[in-house]
Amino acid sequence: METQVRTPQAVFTQPQRLVVPLFQRPYVWNEENQWEPLWRDLARMADRLLDNPQSRPSPHFLGAVVLQQIQNPSGSMQERTIIDGQQRLTTLQVLFDALHSQLVEFKIKAAAMRLETLIVNPEAFCAKPEDRFKVWPTNRDRPAFNEVMGADPPVDYSNLNHRSERLVEAHIFFAIRAKQWLEAEGSDRVELRANCMETAAREFLQMVVIDLNADENAQEIFETLNARGAQLTAADLIKNFIFQQLLERGGDVERSYERHWKNFETAFWETEIASGRFRYPRSSVFLNHWLASQTGEEIVAREVSTRFKRFSLESNQEMNDLLALLDRASGVYRSFVDGGAKMTGPVDRFQLFAYRTGVLESEVVKPLILFLYNPELPKIPNEQLDKALSTIESWMVRRMLVRATTKSYTQVIAELIRHLKGENRRTTAGDSIESFLASQKSDGRYWPDDQELRNTLRGLPAYRRLQRGRLRMVLEAIEDHLRGWKGDSTGLGGERVTRGKYAIEHIMPRKWNLNWPLPEGSRVEVERDALIHTIGNLTLITRRLNSKLSNGPWEGDAGKRQTLESHDVLIMNREILKNQTEAWSDSSIRNRSDELTNLIIEIWPVPEGHRSEQSSETVTFRHRVDLTDLLSGGYVHVGDVFTPRPKKYVDFKATLLSDGRLDVGGKIYSTPSEAGKSIRGRSTNGWYFFLVDPKLKLSLGQVRSKYLASISADDEDDEVEDDDD
Repeated sequence: METQVRTPQAVFTQPQRLVVPLFQRPYVWNEENQWEPLWRDLARMADRLLDNPQSRPSPHFLGAVVLQQIQNPSGSMQERTIIDGQQRLTTLQVLFDALHSQLVEFKIKAAAMRLETLIVNPEAFCAKPEDRFKVWPTNRDRPAFNEVMGADPPVDYSNLNHRSERLVEAHIFFAIRAKQWLEAEGSDRVELRANCMETAAREFLQMVVIDLNADENAQEIFETLNARGAQLTAADLIKNFIFQQLLERGGDVERSYERHWKNFETAFWETEIASGRFRYPRSSVFLNHWLASQTGEEIVAREVSTRFKRFSLESNQEMNDLLALLDRASGVYRSFVDGGAKMTGPVDRFQLFAYRTGVLESEVVKPLILFLYNPELPKIPNEQLDKALSTIESWMVRRMLVRATTKSYTQVIAELIRHLKGENRRTTAGDSIESFLASQKSDGRYWPDDQELRNTLRGLPAYRRLQRGRLRMVLEAIEDHLRGWKGDSTGLGGERVTRGKYAIEHIMPRKWNLNWPLPEGSRVEVERDALIHTIGNLTLITRRLNSKLSNGPWEGDAGKRQTLESHDVLIMNREILKNQTEAWSDSSIRNRSDELTNLIIEIWPVPEGHRSEQSSETVTFRHRVDLTDLLSGGYVHVGDVFTPRPKKYVDFKATLLSDGRLDVGGKIYSTPSEAGKSIRGRSTNGWYFFLVDPKLKLSLGQVRSKYLASISADDEDDEVEDDDD
């Protein structure tokens, strides 16, 4: 057995075939979980090379692969079986081929030829057509792989027979991203950028390659590599590095630990919090954010300890001084977290910003907070600090309301920090942030203007499309505004609405057909079904209503008017009653949607005259989410058994297979709904029908929604009522 760290250049350069065994699962990687992070890592390496061509950026580690030699006749091409890492190796081949196709289209001949040697074997070594490929996937994926990898550039994806297969989707994704990156600085810079990207792809990615002899126990190696074990966190690695350095230089290790590090080993800092799709100890997340605030770089979780070591050398500071900086910055970080958790009583702008961005589940703002409130740097004037927070909040809330992507946020924040570091912009941070965000035009960065907000909220089924906490936060802000909390003005009675507590209530109920008939002659039920979820039909109440009150008519003792009057602690409900002399109707909802949108525009303004020019150039490729996505994201696992919700079907179980299909009684079904239909004998929403955990009543649909929330996507399934049976 040989174990070596190798680049793609070293792994793929020689004539060989890396074969995926037939028993391994098919290709399941997707955009959200693997393609996008891989592309961003590669683009970051290429950017560093572009900024400093003479440097040699620290390589990016991709993980480990296990290969096993195959005994073959002398003189024939080498073959190895891929024991572990087939998803990674296959994706690299698809990425290289998609990038190669773009280099050919741009006529970057030399770079294209260098990359081609990593994709196809020389003709002299090929005894049969499939020998040309360096990696040969499992049998189910071979037709799609062979077709897209064998297509001559420019690839016409619309004419491919396997256009909807995941491998072809990956090729499309990487081709689009490569084209966008190469063209980012205009035609004059394409060749330079192409050489940097191609070099980064060949030389600055790394894998640990474990190469087994033909007679070694591959299964034992595989199980050992994948065994669960205690992994060191970024905080653990950095702690060891700091105190090892102190020890070597004769520092007082015990005193430094007690004064500056011991605090990081308390419950607050050891609590695991979500950062992206994964959970990390808060101390590790803080160190990531602190490094980003210091460097203005986008730093991924697995690079934190390495980047910290490099930063410690670049900063040329004594280790004890660096430890003290971390300690003081941790105080800013904790005050921000604690401020966001304050749900009652007076709050300042800093705490309110912490709460609202916390509801948006956005960790990405914390590096900027650490920069703006850095105790080691000159203090920013209060009015500029307030403007900075208000501007960022407006940008984030407006993008949330129009459901714009959040994928570029870490990059935007890193650029903002670099922007504020330049030309003494710190003292005018609020003005600088406003001008920076107002100048952004691409889909992932732009600041939605008033008209887009009006157009969106007029028809957006906000109750379904926005997470409840975010929607509640918007309604709370409207209530505060009505109470007089406008800019620096103090509200009536000096009290903001209680945060994160009140229930969201539909004024016209979701089951409107019981007591709220359509106007005579009207048959537009679908339109009303959509309208009742818009913001104009939503309000806050101090406690959740029972079903009878919630679905009651407008008038009467159990009606909505009487219910809202009993909750008149909120001004927004008084406004509804004051303005609504007649029955609450469809036109009432539309009018109130416009009124609330105008208030939202006042609460989260944009610069006067600002117009967003949303770019139409960015192409986002997305497939419909299926069980392979949940498998890939770790939300379900091969062999999981799903149980039907209705008790009379509990003896029918669905077992999840490695390719995302379901086995019910020995018969295989492609989707949950097909499997559900086979059990019930009629059309069935399988996402609702099957339970992942019968004790908790956790359905496949709820797991799917968690996955969608983690990638900031929409749930494409409508709400389904409980089955009578």
